[in-house]
Amino acid sequence: MRFFSILGWIVGLTLTLGGGYLLSLGGSAYYLIAGIVLLITSGLAFKRQPSSLYLYSIFLLGTFIWALSESGYYWWGLAPRLGLFLAIALPLFFTRSWSVSRKILVAVWTIITLVMLASLINAPFDKQGELPMASINANTEDSVPKGDWNAYGRSNLGQRYSPLEDITPDNIANLKQAWVYRTGDMKGPKDVGETTYEATPLKVGNSLYLCTPHNWLVALDADSGEKRWVYDSKVLPEMQRQHQTCRGVSYQPPASGTIPMAINQTQPSENLASVSCDAKLFLPTSDARLIALDPVTGARCQGFGDDGVIDLTKNMPFKQAGYYYSTSPPLVSNGFVVVGGSVNDNYDVNEPSGVIRAYNTSTGELAWNWDSGNPDETAPIGPNETYAVSSPNSWSIASADDKLGLIYLPMGNSTPDQLGMYRSPAEEKYATSVVALHIETGKVAWVQQFIHHDLWDMDTPAQPSLLDLQTKSGLQPALVVPTKQGDVYVLNRKTGEPIIPITEQPAPQGTIPEDYASPTQPSSALNFKPEKMTGAQMWGATPIDQLICRIQFKKLRYEGQYTPPSIQGTLVYPGNFGVFNWGGVAVDPERQVMFAMPLDLAFVSKLIPNDNQQDLGPVNTGEQGVSTNTGSPYSVSLSPFLSPLGIPCQQPPWGSVAGVNLRTGEKVWQHKNGTTRDMTALPLPIPLGMPGIGGPIITKGGVAFMAASLDDYLRGYDLKTGQVLWTARLPAGGQATPMTYLNSKGEQMVVQVAGGHGSLGTTLGDYVVAYKLEK
Repeated sequence: MRFFSILGWIVGLTLTLGGGYLLSLGGSAYYLIAGIVLLITSGLAFKRQPSSLYLYSIFLLGTFIWALSESGYYWWGLAPRLGLFLAIALPLFFTRSWSVSRKILVAVWTIITLVMLASLINAPFDKQGELPMASINANTEDSVPKGDWNAYGRSNLGQRYSPLEDITPDNIANLKQAWVYRTGDMKGPKDVGETTYEATPLKVGNSLYLCTPHNWLVALDADSGEKRWVYDSKVLPEMQRQHQTCRGVSYQPPASGTIPMAINQTQPSENLASVSCDAKLFLPTSDARLIALDPVTGARCQGFGDDGVIDLTKNMPFKQAGYYYSTSPPLVSNGFVVVGGSVNDNYDVNEPSGVIRAYNTSTGELAWNWDSGNPDETAPIGPNETYAVSSPNSWSIASADDKLGLIYLPMGNSTPDQLGMYRSPAEEKYATSVVALHIETGKVAWVQQFIHHDLWDMDTPAQPSLLDLQTKSGLQPALVVPTKQGDVYVLNRKTGEPIIPITEQPAPQGTIPEDYASPTQPSSALNFKPEKMTGAQMWGATPIDQLICRIQFKKLRYEGQYTPPSIQGTLVYPGNFGVFNWGGVAVDPERQVMFAMPLDLAFVSKLIPNDNQQDLGPVNTGEQGVSTNTGSPYSVSLSPFLSPLGIPCQQPPWGSVAGVNLRTGEKVWQHKNGTTRDMTALPLPIPLGMPGIGGPIITKGGVAFMAASLDDYLRGYDLKTGQVLWTARLPAGGQATPMTYLNSKGEQMVVQVAGGHGSLGTTLGDYVVAYKLEK
């Protein structure tokens, strides 16, 4: 009894004080009431009064009813609200007297516990259904050989769809590890926090080509994983970069039509003399170079740029070290290699331009430049001219329709991302959008914007996926692009007109005096936007950290999605991590369906006046934390919305997989995805539904593959239902998109890069892992 009393007083006092403060902020009265009841019960128990057990029984029953009203019949909503109080009750079971009150308490405790345990089998956030598996559009040929993977999304269409069908739901259980290759490129002590391994290999002929975080280009034998050659671009560490990564390289097919065959190279390829290249590989680097390499030996290509190298800082208005670089593979189409780049978020008002440049694939000569800050002038800029300052960039992966002669760029925002007063009308028009450009000239064909006057860093993060879609109006050339804010836009890629309707919705108003917020924002009828957050969604391991999260929630400014940034601090939901990020979606052009991995995480954005000389602590350390916005009136602090225990303040699930019928726009199934296996001290695979970053692929065999989640697994899913059919334990985090191909024996292989993600805390490594069916 004494132990119960002491523990009850501690918890009761905490809940009373915190609950009173929460109530003063307009929050739930439950915590104050619970705290007072606990204090009274503890006092009665200390005096060994039988009424303490009656009162605690009533308290447990009342808390159970309250928990059900807030979270529904959901284990992960009930357990944090009730678990601590059920545990506190255990010492009362051993009271030697008061048999009636003790029996009542035990009965109430047992009933609540059993009802809670039964909720484990309930999945209120899952949606069951079946995607159509019949082929709707058989005319889906592209220029990539059936067994190859020639571009980041397999082809310039960005579908992440393979026509291979050897691996099926019926035989995937026989998929076993075939080989492992280790690159040797690991995160070093002088690297930035977000040093990540996000590469998707290419497969050309019988060779795999992939890049590493420090921009090595590695050629492997596609059968065995044996190293052919390695080109080290000698990128030096730079702490001002926000990212140290490489998502992939690009391939220019040979004019002769002869597929290049990589050879085993005994010396480092960077030491070889440059050669004449028929085919080319293009490697972007984090020190802002574009390098053209020979697929056979890895030597630089003669006649392209300066001995195979183009300096991407040329004509930039500002050239701060580490502020501009390329993390995504360039686009190769119709004789051009088109390059975008990353520009650091929120470090300075005066930063490099987000210009998009097209170079001749043979000579490296600049063919055109499209700068959203000066969008009408695309002729190559003069040697003494500079591009627009801090204009919106395209850091993700572009797509192309070679027949239409159009490329499709997912556009980011101007920096500073949370301060809109520096933007020109042209920059406002093209930011946070998809822009279609004519590949021959760089002239704009059309633009579709996804946020007006973006104040939340909601860059369009993902490669658009192109397919010909059956609609009520007949077969249309479609473009599918997911966004950070949760919309999935389906547009006619020839005209930019919506296929699935887009509406304008009212948005919250009220900004800092220097700025404004758009009165409306676009919304697609196909979307994965979460409902407006409430205090009932606050979560924690115990009622105490849940209470702290509720207090934080009430202290932040939040009027729903698109609440403007503020000095008070604004809840950004969905958060900066995005419902979708660079992993994008996979689309099946034959079945006309989509596989997606929507996330559900909130962030906190806070503007900090720069005129009060306050100590901001460490600044400009990445996308999270405090960034100075040098030259502006405000710094900005960005962080996930976390409890004191470092877990999300919002109730799980935080990550799921979903299947969509693109012909109807219907979300057919959705299931939570991922476990806590690698994110806690105890390796418990609790299926909470975890966030992740990376993307899926779809195969004609009816299987989708994806790693991405914060646990170290590659999973195979039944495309029809979304159910997990197969898992493989990875040696490190799989924050990259897999790919699949045929080896020289005609066997279907699946390859996943596993190197982890520096800022997500997943297991770091340098692995390339391949799987095939066991005979």
